[in-house]
Amino acid sequence: GQGIGKILIANRGEIACRVMRTAKKMGVKSVAVYSEADRNSMHVAMADEAYCIGPAPSQQSYLAMEKILQVAKVSAAQAIHPGYGFLSENTEFAELCKQRGIIFIGPPSSAIRDMGIKSTSKAIMSAAGVPVVEGYHGEDQSDECLKEHAKRIGYPVMIKAVRGGGGKGMRIAHSEKEFLDQLESARREAKKSFNDDAMLIEKFVDNPRHVEVQVFGDQHGNAVYLFERDCSVQRRHQKIIEEAPGPGINPEVRKRLGEAAVKAAKAVNYVGAGTVEFIMDSHHNFYFMEMNTRLQVEHPVTEMITGTDLVEWQLRVAAGEKIPLMQEEILLQGHAFEARIYAEDPNNNFMPGAGPLLHLSTPPPDRFTRIETGVRQGDEVSVHYDPMIAKLVVWAEDRQAALRKLRYSLHQYNIVGLSTNIDFLLSLSGHPQFEAGNVHTNFIPQHHDELFPIKKATPHEVMCQAALGLILKEKMLTDAFRDQSDGKDCSFAL
Repeated sequence: GQGIGKILIANRGEIACRVMRTAKKMGVKSVAVYSEADRNSMHVAMADEAYCIGPAPSQQSYLAMEKILQVAKVSAAQAIHPGYGFLSENTEFAELCKQRGIIFIGPPSSAIRDMGIKSTSKAIMSAAGVPVVEGYHGEDQSDECLKEHAKRIGYPVMIKAVRGGGGKGMRIAHSEKEFLDQLESARREAKKSFNDDAMLIEKFVDNPRHVEVQVFGDQHGNAVYLFERDCSVQRRHQKIIEEAPGPGINPEVRKRLGEAAVKAAKAVNYVGAGTVEFIMDSHHNFYFMEMNTRLQVEHPVTEMITGTDLVEWQLRVAAGEKIPLMQEEILLQGHAFEARIYAEDPNNNFMPGAGPLLHLSTPPPDRFTRIETGVRQGDEVSVHYDPMIAKLVVWAEDRQAALRKLRYSLHQYNIVGLSTNIDFLLSLSGHPQFEAGNVHTNFIPQHHDELFPIKKATPHEVMCQAALGLILKEKMLTDAFRDQSDGKDCSFAL
């Protein structure tokens, strides 16, 4: 395969910095692109070269394909790493790169396309022998037909937009009598969000776990799995704390999960890093949900338990090399957690925040504690993009030790200037059910009252006692100071 000497990173923030660190380690030059809002950001400072590609809104900068390809040409970058989000799962962009003779660090565009449409991906998986959730993904979209299938599948059912994403166009119908209302509501939202109101119906798994498998393919037809991650604990359909391996999953289920994920990857001739997401019920039955055809936000927990650098694997495989390890050489060791630190207000429905990081101090990074970030003290968390400040990743010999380490490290994280979710992450990771590994996607709503204790107004007596305490402390210090200086220099004492 051809070596890659220079890559353009079509992204910003922590993932751009993450890719640059590996590039530097491998002696590969990195080219950054940035919007006007990101002119002074960390990823621009880290890169070997940087080019401004437009105003703050993503449509005019990080999603502007032609501008990015133009920079690749001018800078003579041989490959483009899309990171996650933005253009990472854009079929058209992958195609354009290929046409211009630039390596797109990701799977072939056909895999992105087939996995991007839920109904297509389900059909491919079903044919490949990967377990899928019972459902209806047919052409006939009449109310009667959909209702008939809902009855066949058995309530509760999930009504989902075929082109859905980000929790939009999804409704749960618990019984036949509420089916049509929920269908109507899901269609309206899908029409508004995707301009397409085609629906699929599937069995709704109650309190499911979200378990995903990291897979890797190369251009020689090989594919391997690097075990699973549990990302069940979510807020607003978004992950907030992830771990690897999945708590309570036995080696036999782990092997079945991994092998199903490899089947999925091979079914679409997958190349590079990908994630196969499954939902798992309380009996550890699992069903294919979707495939993310890119590197995920939470990839570091997998790196920690396997001792790998997945970005390095991406660059090697993109250059035509074989996967660095065979399946039997990939060993699982210890346990890792990732906590996503966001500028947001958990007490106000996780409202995203923005503003300057006036003070930022973090736990000291070491081999077992990683801080993946794209901001420094004094930087601004921008309103234009995702409000993630950092990912705190820890590793230890077992889950209990890793959890202790996570909490210890969160206590050492101090941020002034913005509302963050650090205290919430502490309540979450300290919850007895979380400690026990009883995680599922409804964890936060179910334990709402313990996770969001009502702040009582401080009684007046307590305020008075606190004020009195401060006055007495002040007096003590003054007295001590006076005693110390007594007799040292009394020439001015009256």
